Amino acid sequence: MTKLEPFMGHYYLWYYVPSLVPAIIGTVIFSILTALHMWRLLRARTWFCIPFTIGGCFEVCGYAGTCASHSNTASMAAYAVAGDGTLLAPALFAASIYMTLGRIMSSVKGEKYSVIPIQWLTKLFVLGDILSFVVQGSSLGLTITGHDSWGTVVVELGLVIQVASFGVFLITAVVFHWRLLKSSSCPSLENETWQDNAWLAHLKVLYCISGLIMLRSIFRVILYAGGRKGYTLTHEWLMYVFDFLPMAIVMVVFFFGYPNELIAKDTHELQET
Repeated sequence: MTKLEPFMGHYYLWYYVPSLVPAIIGTVIFSILTALHMWRLLRARTWFCIPFTIGGCFEVCGYAGTCASHSNTASMAAYAVAGDGTLLAPALFAASIYMTLGRIMSSVKGEKYSVIPIQWLTKLFVLGDILSFVVQGSSLGLTITGHDSWGTVVVELGLVIQVASFGVFLITAVVFHWRLLKSSSCPSLENETWQDNAWLAHLKVLYCISGLIMLRSIFRVILYAGGRKGYTLTHEWLMYVFDFLPMAIVMVVFFFGYPNELIAKDTHELQET
């Protein structure tokens, strides 16, 4: 029978024995979703979606690490893979989402409606995303060396950066959307084909995904703010409701709303000129 064991002395990595069945389900689901995204990526050649697919790999590793931790809660390797996998995956999802917005703007020649110059748009958000990724990733080293409280602060800082970045991103997307709809150059929403209005469909996909990642990031902030003995860190079901479920939905939504039409439209326009 599995039991909670300390990593060293009286220091515990986990606050509960990770459940095996949900972790296996998580590993299987994210493995399938990641394989589907890999197929989409290679078929459509949407290379800017590579970070998104890598994010799926992180989720797989995260839940596989949780499976391994079930029988050995004192394993630092399993804990590190489980923790960093699920913690960092959304930052990789975000990188592709940021790059998608720039392509949506270009597809309708709406660069002038962006509050941030399009040549800086992707760079700024991706840089913020990288900063969030690095800050959150560095927390593991502090945990290993026994500076658990500092590790928590660092994770929260990285998550706050992520939430702030997504907040600015959503404002940028909404302002662009509103300005474009008000302009005379807005593509017709009634007479054009779905392919011509792909920008609107993909913009709605970005709203949905961004909202889910924002929800998950806010949950993570609350998770660590509650402290080592807080309810959120000591009850596993919350992680599956507010982390596993939103990220699985993110991968499903992005799969069915894949931005390959944007690439196809750009290619078609280049061939005509």
